[in-house]
Amino acid sequence: MGAVDYNLHIIPNTFIGAFVEGEILQVLLIALLSGFALSRLGEHGRPVVNLLHDFARIFYSIVTIVTRLAPIAAFGAMAFTVGKYGLGSLSALAKLMACVYLTCGVFITIVLGLIARMGGFSLWKIIKYIREKLFIVIGTSSSEAALPGLMAKLERVGCARSVVGLVVPAGYSCNLDGTCIYLTMAALFIAQATDTPLTLAHQLGLIAVLLLTSKGAAGVTGSGFIVLAATLAATNTIPVVGMALILGVDRFMSEARAITNFIGNAVATLTLARWEGEFDRTQANAILRRPALTGAEALNSPALD
Repeated sequence: MGAVDYNLHIIPNTFIGAFVEGEILQVLLIALLSGFALSRLGEHGRPVVNLLHDFARIFYSIVTIVTRLAPIAAFGAMAFTVGKYGLGSLSALAKLMACVYLTCGVFITIVLGLIARMGGFSLWKIIKYIREKLFIVIGTSSSEAALPGLMAKLERVGCARSVVGLVVPAGYSCNLDGTCIYLTMAALFIAQATDTPLTLAHQLGLIAVLLLTSKGAAGVTGSGFIVLAATLAATNTIPVVGMALILGVDRFMSEARAITNFIGNAVATLTLARWEGEFDRTQANAILRRPALTGAEALNSPALD
């Protein structure tokens, strides 16, 4: 399939056909067009938006039920992997996990650290400030559970409510750094494990598609695995059956991508607040310079500078 045919294939023949045929890229295009249309309608589109929120809650509840049964599936996938490929496969999976965690760590330290420094604050001090919420993210493998707490902390540290209310929810849908890292590395791992040759053009195209489809993994634990499967099926380059190889360790990698997403959203909000002049430096210093406290009021980080 050439570039022209590939791009034309993204356009669905009918509105419902994209959903019936399970074409994730076509569904994504319809979602974007529908979102733009609802945004232009304003209050006239409010009933449709509310209806979509209700449907989203239903689907999230379904995903929650499936996620609770995921350990059984993970056990079966791990048994299948070890039984078919031997104990040596565990070593390969361990290397994949190490690579994902290492890449996320490098991204947080270098990329987010540089952005934070350009914004005029210390990344390490902000991480210490939100560390209680990070424990929630680690425990749930999802940054969604810590969303209200993150917004409250960012407002308390000096970010304007308007900036927090816009940037944080938008970041939960669009600023998914950790999810993008996981999706690309998992896709390359499956390609290597299944001996699927990928040219540079295939790899760049896969990354471009994953940057778009990763937006469908916002907030739901385990949804990154589903998005990866849908993307591989849509691109038809890497065999989807290879997903069984990483199902057993997906939960562990989910923690890495959730933490990266969470820290990335905090850095983005603080940086944008500083750039827009909606950041109270005096209030931030007053809060972060307090001595160590106990419980939910533990705010023992020093100043931002």
